[in-house]
Amino acid sequence: MRARIKAVGFVAAVAALAVTAAIGAQGAAAAVRAPGGPVAAQAGTFSCQQPAATIHCYTPETIRSAYGVDQLPEKGDGQTIVLVDSYGSPTAQQDLQTFHDTFFPNEPDPSFEEIFQGPNGFSNSNGNGQSGSAGAAGWAGEATLDIEWAYAIAPHAHIVLLAVPPAETEGVQGLPNLFKAVSWAVDTYPAGTVFSMSFGITEQTFGGAAQEQAARFDAVFQQGIAKGDSFFSSSGDDGTLGAAKQHRDTATYPYPTVGWPASSPYVTAVGGTQLQDGWTWNPTSDVPFLADGSFNPAYFASTAGGHRDYVWNESWLPAATGGGPSAIYGRPSWQANVLPGQGDHRLVPDVAWNAAVNGGVLVYISAYPDYNGPAGFYIYGGTSAASPQVAALTALANERRAAAAKPPIGNANTAIYASGGTWFTDVTPGSEGTAASGRLVDNRDWDFNGAGAAVTPDPVTGWPTLAGFDLTTGWGTPWAPGYVAGIAGS
Repeated sequence: MRARIKAVGFVAAVAALAVTAAIGAQGAAAAVRAPGGPVAAQAGTFSCQQPAATIHCYTPETIRSAYGVDQLPEKGDGQTIVLVDSYGSPTAQQDLQTFHDTFFPNEPDPSFEEIFQGPNGFSNSNGNGQSGSAGAAGWAGEATLDIEWAYAIAPHAHIVLLAVPPAETEGVQGLPNLFKAVSWAVDTYPAGTVFSMSFGITEQTFGGAAQEQAARFDAVFQQGIAKGDSFFSSSGDDGTLGAAKQHRDTATYPYPTVGWPASSPYVTAVGGTQLQDGWTWNPTSDVPFLADGSFNPAYFASTAGGHRDYVWNESWLPAATGGGPSAIYGRPSWQANVLPGQGDHRLVPDVAWNAAVNGGVLVYISAYPDYNGPAGFYIYGGTSAASPQVAALTALANERRAAAAKPPIGNANTAIYASGGTWFTDVTPGSEGTAASGRLVDNRDWDFNGAGAAVTPDPVTGWPTLAGFDLTTGWGTPWAPGYVAGIAGS
């Protein structure tokens, strides 16, 4: 969805893609959706490289194997995960059940509840607009992504969808109600509850009141951390581009920005990677779409084999992982020893996880078929796919802590940085094919220049992906056995 108090996520189905449906202005965080139907399944299996579009996708089995989650005995028993999303979804329960029946038929039915903090937005919703009942259809996809993929990592956890209106355009009007709901959840659910937030605003949206307003909302995070709760947030999908509030998302700041609440030191910021598992991108052209709007095979070409996480920067969308120095917060003590040349500001993200659309995850959705298409599995991506999965992985670590009679971890950042990156797979720069956009080396967004034209780097520069900690993927992607053991032992 577009930059706002926003869902930071993407969706792509896998038929021919009309460019006008695919691309928003200025490094959009818009939903990317093909006009065709859902991904087809035959005999319970999915074809995750579509011949017409060459868009790859992953099932829970693939993701769990890629990050070592399948090596863990923990499944989330006794843990609670709260997903904070505007409006929720009228079909959340049954869609999660279908996801379970498809991928986890041998597990117990999901433990799930949807809580509305205020009226739901289900009536008279056609998806035309960003807030109010008109925007609920778009947010239903975000909510469904969050609950299904938190469940995919921790299938025995109690999953809570905290549905909160309103969803504002880039602004702060919706934040008081959001944080009132989060505060309620902190008081309601047990110690060690893990929260994932797939919304965000450009830090500059706070204006001159940034310190005061951020502190007001940070107090809710501190309230939760004091009882052992943990908070995770998507770092954003616009690279270093920040939508300007004054122009209702049609303009961006001319300098690098980061998003909030990911930048809060009381939150673990989750950036994005592109997992290429069983395939390797091999672009020979920077033109994603042919003149008729169809996918260009030379751009989307891939070869069989390979396993690598690159920094998430998909020039065809265009989209890239959020990251950089905060303009609001000073450097927390636990970040003292990373990138000292970047000054005394809070640095984001802290960690990363697969967020790609080409290499996205399968989500079953039946809500608002007039807007979202017929019921079925679609391919989703964005850092809002990454955040709930890392949050759920942390719930598994809390399960192990509980088994050892230890309290829940609370703010995970202290432990994450004390690890020095040893629990993570480092994401280093790489280059694929012969096209310029195949150089996956930073989070500089790209500009779309029309069907039949090449994408070009945006004037706002990005931050480089480095060996070790960096401002695009943090410490890298958690290797689940090491991460859970490390958090449990902290």
